[in-house]
Amino acid sequence: MKILPAIRSMKDFEKLIGSRYRACVVLDMHIGHLESHLTTIKKHGFDVYLHLDLIKGLSVDTASLEFIHQKYKPTGIVTTRGRVIKKANQLGMETILRVFVIDSSAIEKSIELIRQSEPKLIEILPGVVPKVIHLFKQEVDAEVIAGGLIETQREVDDAIAAGAKYVTTSKTELWFSPDNHM
Repeated sequence: MKILPAIRSMKDFEKLIGSRYRACVVLDMHIGHLESHLTTIKKHGFDVYLHLDLIKGLSVDTASLEFIHQKYKPTGIVTTRGRVIKKANQLGMETILRVFVIDSSAIEKSIELIRQSEPKLIEILPGVVPKVIHLFKQEVDAEVIAGGLIETQREVDDAIAAGAKYVTTSKTELWFSPDNHM
């Protein structure tokens, strides 16, 4: 599969039920809804990658990560924070470091952060920059996910051709495109 669905609501998740997908990234969740939503998602057999930075009401640090890991046991986490990635690695979780490539300085800082924190995957935003995807594939030892501003099949294909392992998108019509099933 080329797509790693990024869900913003349980309505988004309902679209995945019965699909060939077995994993999703959970975005924009209120801390009070975590337990019920994660229970439902897992009940349907999905691996959950929880975007810690986007949980409303949660301070993103290693203590909150430990709490999330012990209480909810997601498959993995997404964050922009290197020390949280390092701790999640120690806990045996899958890790996705999200980096924003706005200029050459941001790229240099991101490469250094990746080398220090050693995530399993990196999500590059915006994901519509194949040149940058290729650069990261050469510079760091982590798989690349392209995310942000992905709105067309051509952008999915370009990101994969540049070396991305997955594309994250909340554009549900792309989730079910026959071109995105391998």
